[in-house]
Amino acid sequence: MSVPIPNSESLVRERNKSWMLRAWILSGIFFMALPGTLLGFSNLMAISAHHGLGSMSPAWMEGHGHAQMYGWIGSFILGIGFYSQPARRSGLRIPIACFAFWTTGVLLRWIGNIYEWHWRSLLLVSSAAELIAVLLFLSAASHHKLPEAEKGKKKSMEIWMVAVLLSTAGLTAAVIFNFVECLRLALYGATPSFPHLLDQKYLVLLGWGFLAPVVWGFSARWLPSFLAIDEPRSSALKAALVADIVGVLTGVSGLLPVATSLFFVSAVSIVFALHLIDRPHGQAKTQGIHPSFPYFIRLAYVWLVIAASMSVWAALADQHGGIWGASRHALTVGFAATMVFSIGPRILPHFCGIARLFSTRLMFASLLLLQVGCTLRVSSEPLAYEGFSSFAWRVLPVSGMLELAAVLIFAANIAATIIFGRSAFTNAQTGEVAAA
Repeated sequence: MSVPIPNSESLVRERNKSWMLRAWILSGIFFMALPGTLLGFSNLMAISAHHGLGSMSPAWMEGHGHAQMYGWIGSFILGIGFYSQPARRSGLRIPIACFAFWTTGVLLRWIGNIYEWHWRSLLLVSSAAELIAVLLFLSAASHHKLPEAEKGKKKSMEIWMVAVLLSTAGLTAAVIFNFVECLRLALYGATPSFPHLLDQKYLVLLGWGFLAPVVWGFSARWLPSFLAIDEPRSSALKAALVADIVGVLTGVSGLLPVATSLFFVSAVSIVFALHLIDRPHGQAKTQGIHPSFPYFIRLAYVWLVIAASMSVWAALADQHGGIWGASRHALTVGFAATMVFSIGPRILPHFCGIARLFSTRLMFASLLLLQVGCTLRVSSEPLAYEGFSSFAWRVLPVSGMLELAAVLIFAANIAATIIFGRSAFTNAQTGEVAAA
């Protein structure tokens, strides 16, 4: 079966967008697997060997987190964001410039944090490059034009778009926050790492100001179709977003007990809003992916509630960083990574103009290993760090190995799909595109 394409010029522009998205995805996979997860595994092994954070450089921890949040998640979001914009006759100048600034910034930050080579200059240049990239993205997004059929019509913005726009504002705020602090470090800092209390506020902004709402927004957009569930409850989704925004503002202000309570309210509200505990009204769309897909989507939102619950516990009782670490891990790995590992194989091949996923078995293997590793990590980290169980220190390296394997399998599966997958586009001269 084939779908007619209006003209060859339009097809070429769509192909160019597809190739640009492939570059963003492959870059994100690189930062996820090597500067991100591999460095995180190395950090975890060192912490486990010394039974604590005392010997671990904070700059290394921040380098790992920056590669994951900016290099991986940020690259995926910016790539999908550019892909979602209408194809322009002006071509790929802005997307390419944004890609160059963003990837250069993330790479220089990793070098500055890990090797501390001219770190003052590298952190400043890195943060400036990332800020420029986000400004380029916002500039491109602001030039969207409504189709002729929509002009003159008053139409309220869909709630999923509100969530995505709020997450974009969160990313912009985080990039500005990062630039200001990197400027301060370059002028007055003794080491290439944020002070602990400031870093806590920064992580709140990144985790709950950017990461959570962007996943909620795309969930509201895609999950009704993918899981055969009802459209989101608008009032509950709005309540979740309001609680989350107020939580971020209070968290950045230093009122962590209040902020974490609001995050818990928002997590429970979003599960209710998305009908994730309701019975589906049909069969989930699992063609081309592993049939376990709906179960892992729901499991991701279980991790979201766990992350929010543990953040409340951490704000009240954490002494050595173990509960906070487990909470953040439940949010970034249990929730966000599970969603990416589940949704990614469903949408990325289609967006990249690829006919199908390389392997559904590898998709299942990566998700299963991720769940086992995250469960061991989140359950053992508070026990080890807070001194409740010495045996938990032996469990942490096992969790890291399982999660590293999961990430490498996912990365290999997506990379093989993009590099070796059969293109869904036929020759432009035929004027057709094969159906995925």
